[in-house]
Amino acid sequence: MSELGTIARHAGTLLVGQLAVMAFGVADTMVAGRYSEEALAALSVGSAVYISVFVAMLGMLQALLPTWAELHGGSHHDEVGRSVRQALYLAGMGMIVGGVALLFPEPILRWTQVPPALQQDVGNYLAVLGLALPPALLFRMFSTLNQSLGKPLLVTWLQALSLVVKVPLTIWFVFGGLGLPAMGAVGCAWATVAVNYLLLASAIWLLRISPMYHPYAIWRPIERPDWAAIGHFARLGVPGGLAVLVEVTSFTLMALFVARQGVLATAAHQVAANLAAVLYMTPLSIAIATSARVSYWLGGGNPKRARLAIRTGFKLGLALALGSSAVVALGRWQIAGLYSGNPEVVALAAGLLAWLAAYHLGDATQALCVFVLRCYRVAVAPLVAYCVLLWGVGLLGGYVLAYRGAGPVAAQHAPSSFWAASSVALALLATVLPLILWRAVRAWRPAA
Repeated sequence: MSELGTIARHAGTLLVGQLAVMAFGVADTMVAGRYSEEALAALSVGSAVYISVFVAMLGMLQALLPTWAELHGGSHHDEVGRSVRQALYLAGMGMIVGGVALLFPEPILRWTQVPPALQQDVGNYLAVLGLALPPALLFRMFSTLNQSLGKPLLVTWLQALSLVVKVPLTIWFVFGGLGLPAMGAVGCAWATVAVNYLLLASAIWLLRISPMYHPYAIWRPIERPDWAAIGHFARLGVPGGLAVLVEVTSFTLMALFVARQGVLATAAHQVAANLAAVLYMTPLSIAIATSARVSYWLGGGNPKRARLAIRTGFKLGLALALGSSAVVALGRWQIAGLYSGNPEVVALAAGLLAWLAAYHLGDATQALCVFVLRCYRVAVAPLVAYCVLLWGVGLLGGYVLAYRGAGPVAAQHAPSSFWAASSVALALLATVLPLILWRAVRAWRPAA
């Protein structure tokens, strides 16, 4: 199979699974929106905090993908299994840190001036999701292992089937019935907890019985912590996790800052934010598939094929990003109408979707760059670029436009200020990161 065919097949399989997971959020948004605008606002703020915590921990664990893909490319099967067991220590640290952040969200809610009326509902929502974090991280480790081996199909099936459980549970828990009281936004969280534990149980069962995993001897007794190996993970994973944290918080903190503009603005922002996350799944899937192939070839000692994989992945990812942006720009009113029956929410959301069309192009480019940079062990430079551009230009710039004004431009008090500034930040990032990647590829030397 050609490099394009291999990456497209891998990415397509990943995309189905990623979209199934994103459908969790879409279902939550639509169900909460039909329940009440207050539930949708609480979901918007609460999911912003949860996603920030979860994805930061996940970003640290995703640094394992190039390591495992290289070992797989070099046919070091036993080392893959040992590396998986050592990574459990890293996952445990992530569960502790993330769990504390979800159980005690009050400082960030006060700092971002989330209205007091929302804070109680958001706190209840996050306390329940704290129970979902451990199985979610462990299942994502299982997913990363499969991606590194170029075998994502099992994970995709599990994610797709879990949607069949998630949607009816969400409706039931949110609206109540059959003796269960209506729980609003917290019902979405309880449905997520149930599905995440079901996914983890399925992953453990597959690791035990599937012949695909037998060469890696994953079920050998876990060794004592190998701090050299854990340190190797951390040197790439911690900057990578922090970079993802900056990326995600630059996106999710918008929801917290927009929340002070009221329920209408928060609901419209949630529509645009949810669609942005759904669109991101396509370049993310291509980036993961591309990075798996690049690391596979680097592990096999073939940097020329690795460069071919990079070019192929970028051509595919950017072509699809252009198509997605065009669809959003042309169909923004119809798309907004799918999310809400409130004409005011639809009108405001449609304006935000126009900015999303530009936002997505930069988002797709930076995702491809960051994942491939990890293959070349480059993590600090993207972190610095993210801090300066996503936090400095995007988040801070949006805050100034929305609440302070800049020169002759008066404060807008509108969510569009944040989307405009973030679109500019991502355009700059999409210019800087390819240059960093070009230098990294040229400077690459295989390990002795």
